[in-house]
Amino acid sequence: MASKAHRITLYKKLWCKIRYWQSLQDVSDEELAGYLQVGERTLREYDKSAKHITLEKIDNFLSINKMELNELLSM
Repeated sequence: MASKAHRITLYKKLWCKIRYWQSLQDVSDEELAGYLQVGERTLREYDKSAKHITLEKIDNFLSINKMELNELLSM
């Protein structure tokens, strides 16, 4: 059996795309926290490990920004 290649988890990929979008849009951490309905401290926790980000938070972000998931993932 072939050895497992290191893969990027879905939650890490989504979080990186959100942070990338943030930099492109010049959105502050305060604004981003509002879009996700979390505190700024939680953003820093997601930077360390995004495994606790929920689909609800991602959906809030997408809804507020009138985006579809495929748009975010294609960035």
